[in-house]
Amino acid sequence: MQNLLLFQVDAFTDRLFGGNPAAVIPLGRFLDDDTMQDIARENNLSETAFVVPAGEAAFHIRWFTPNKEVRLCGHATLAAAHVLFSNADREIKELTFHTSEAGNLSVNRKKKGSYVLDLPADRPKKAKSPSFLSHALGVEPEVVLRGTDDLLVVIRKESQLRKLKPNLELLKKVKKRGVIVTAPGRKEDFVSRCFYPRFGISEDPVTGSAHTLLTPYWAKRLNKRKMKAAQISKRRGDLGCQLKGNRMLLSGKAVTYLTGEIKL
Repeated sequence: MQNLLLFQVDAFTDRLFGGNPAAVIPLGRFLDDDTMQDIARENNLSETAFVVPAGEAAFHIRWFTPNKEVRLCGHATLAAAHVLFSNADREIKELTFHTSEAGNLSVNRKKKGSYVLDLPADRPKKAKSPSFLSHALGVEPEVVLRGTDDLLVVIRKESQLRKLKPNLELLKKVKKRGVIVTAPGRKEDFVSRCFYPRFGISEDPVTGSAHTLLTPYWAKRLNKRKMKAAQISKRRGDLGCQLKGNRMLLSGKAVTYLTGEIKL
């Protein structure tokens, strides 16, 4: 029998039961893909991150939803960094994560439990709106754009976004990872909600990777480089966003919910 450490962390929040929960599993080497997928399915969280040492303050990282491996996940990277920083033998200020498709990511530890992720910016491109999109969302989009992974839909008001009850079966027909719906915020610069039914996630509570697409859009629209954002799911998440050329900085906090063991 093999025992694996497991941590569950609420990311992009400073309180338990908020933000987005992610599982983090440190390994000496990656398990076979089927086993990692089975673990992610058993955890039944939007993402499970597996991390393997890759040198001084560096790690390889992979992310799995309950039914697929993904190219990039921000909140599970934040969760992994939180676990690794919290269990480090010495004071480390920065960690590097090597990925197979998203390049190298870094996470810096700041004061008062805050972290800053350095991620590739995903600049939105023009997209044709699917004919069923308005019906699926129950609201008329102002703008429809696409990113590397997701469809980005802009609507007029935060109040519309809060009331949104999309038809998830229709959204499965969108030929992207998922659908990000966003609007100007009343208190924040912008707000969003994210739906990934094709990946087994009806609504993701807080999505770091979505903000790599949201940040360039809102930076251009608002003529601002630094912005405050909120993902207004039931659990809610708060994020700081800063555009830096082809990169973007995403800041937030994290809280450990549980530690345990997996017995394989």
